[in-house]
Formats: sequence, C-alpha cells, structure tokens
Amino acid sequence: MRIPSAIELHTASKTLTLEYGAQRYNLSAEFLRVHSPSAEVQGHGKPILQVGKLGVGLSAIESAGNYALKLCFDDGHDSGLFTWDYLFELAQRQEALWADYLAALEHAGKTRDPSESVVKLML
Repeated sequence: MRIPSAIELHTASKTLTLEYGAQRYNLSAEFLRVHSPSAEVQGHGKPILQVGKLGVGLSAIESAGNYALKLCFDDGHDSGLFTWDYLFELAQRQEALWADYLAALEHAGKTRDPSESVVKLML
C-alpha cells in the first residue's frame, strides 16, 4: 500500500497534490471526478462515461479509516472511496488515463463542457 506522505487541497486551482517522498503529483478535481471509484462512475463492470465535468472542484476531503479518502466534489458527488492504492495508480497513470478519457469523449460525441451537456427543450 502506497500512502502519501503529504496531501494538499488547492481550492483555487482545483487540484489535489499527493506527495510520495520526493515525488509530487497534481491531480485535477475533474480528473478525479471522472475516475471516481463509485458505482455511479464505474457502473457494475462497465464504466459510465462522465461528461460536462470541466470546472468541477473539490469541496472537502475526509479520511476513511486508514485506507482511503472520501472526496467531496462541488457538483454533489461524494460517493466512492479513493483507496491509497487507487490514488497512487491514478497519479502514476494520469497522462494515459486522461488521454483515454478524452478519446472516449470524442468517440461518444460528448464534451467536458457542462453547458453542452445539458439537454435543452424548446417549447
């Protein structure tokens, strides 16, 4: 289990910094939100593409025992526990995971922009 030696929440830049000794990783709240381990995101073996999460921030961080963090996002999402191992995996694979996410959005014809993710009805 890789436990960070320091954790910093930066509300202005909407990032979470994890330190592992001399290694520092800055994870955006958007990246963490779209990779949440919750059932809402991960589905039941088939991940659900998250759209319109550009600009989402973290409103709170809570410890979950000695094994995880509960991240509370300002879009109301607060389910799913980010285990130490999962956070380290996200930090290590951030570039590839982000590229995969962007490709999935493009393939689905979706966007990160929340204003484009709203269905508008004209009456």
